[in-house]
Amino acid sequence: MSRIVFSSPSTLPQLYSTSRRIVKMSVTQTMNSGVSFRSMAVKPPSHPTYDMKGVIKLALAEDAGDRGDVTCLATIPLDMEVEAHFLAKEDGIVAGISLAEIIFHEVDPSLKVEWSQKDGDHVQKGLQFGKVYGQAHNIVVAERVVLNFMQRMSGIATLTKVTGVTIPLSLNPSPSNCKLGFDPRTFETKTTMADAAHPACILETRKTAPGLRLVDKWAVLIGGGRNHRMGLFDMVMIKDNHISIAGGIINAIKSVDQYLEQQNLQMEVEVETRTLEEVDEVLRYTSQTKSSLTRIMLDNMVVPLPNGDVDVSMLKDAVEMINGRFETEVALIISFTLFSFAICGISVYQSDTPVTSTFLASGNVTLETVHKIGQTGVSYISSGALTHSVKALDISLKIDTELALKVGRRTKRA
Repeated sequence: MSRIVFSSPSTLPQLYSTSRRIVKMSVTQTMNSGVSFRSMAVKPPSHPTYDMKGVIKLALAEDAGDRGDVTCLATIPLDMEVEAHFLAKEDGIVAGISLAEIIFHEVDPSLKVEWSQKDGDHVQKGLQFGKVYGQAHNIVVAERVVLNFMQRMSGIATLTKVTGVTIPLSLNPSPSNCKLGFDPRTFETKTTMADAAHPACILETRKTAPGLRLVDKWAVLIGGGRNHRMGLFDMVMIKDNHISIAGGIINAIKSVDQYLEQQNLQMEVEVETRTLEEVDEVLRYTSQTKSSLTRIMLDNMVVPLPNGDVDVSMLKDAVEMINGRFETEVALIISFTLFSFAICGISVYQSDTPVTSTFLASGNVTLETVHKIGQTGVSYISSGALTHSVKALDISLKIDTELALKVGRRTKRA
């Protein structure tokens, strides 16, 4: 059974003060045996070996080094208690609240944390959405690690959220933009990526920060999205290199079928196709032979045009060729890159109708062309940019919130 592994109690040097205790945390119940996720708004995805507690310990240790926080030790009395407030400095979807509580508990179980929002909620610039009370030294020690996780996770969740987010467009809106609901006066979308891509569903990929795979994918779930495979272990994904080494696409599929049968394994299998001829090969093989194949990737079948549009005729032909002929789900996923700013990877859900065929293709796509791709019958659109090119959401933790808000208003960050 998949599980998240939490290491034993901390073996790190004593890098923060524990001279006083106030009150146990109110939401996440943390015990020696591990952490309970029952009270979390969105639980993290499953992983058989991921050590969340170990990741937290490593983050704290790399910050503290072998001396601890020398600035805190020099300036903050060990017995001083304060209240610090979480402040949103821009609009977005907040994520990492549950993880923040685990981090605070790791630093000092007596810290008391309260929230007015939960993971997945929308926050507006200037909103104070949570507070932590207890020893000042320990709050400041935990601050940067907590914010690093929360800002990254909130950035991913904001890109992933399917509703309630307006997205900047290019400064030259076209008539086709307006057809999709884009306002040429404000250059913001009045429709969501879900509306544009319907009935397709956008997923993230394995292009996550090293060591933060589960954290990044957790943020996608918090944002309302869905996860692609967690790693190399939970889904077979036959890519071009596998095909080249195996001596052809059918050889690769046969080898996978034999391996899964020998190992008595059942899991999803996806194969990458780069031409319509390869699609036809796969269809002919699977119509004549029992296969474990469940998804087909249509790679580079979205062709960019000089005018900024895309030609999806090849993609459409491939989808029509597949035509739901597989009894199990056939996957075609479109992997795309959007504008360089924060419109890439907004996650969308599929319609309520169950899908028997899914597909995957790759190409350079903007929000303006997502609608056209979604209309081809593609079931999934995957975006690595959702996690590898995320813009962190600006969040701070302030003791003097009045001064912080004053400075923020001056710099237009609050």
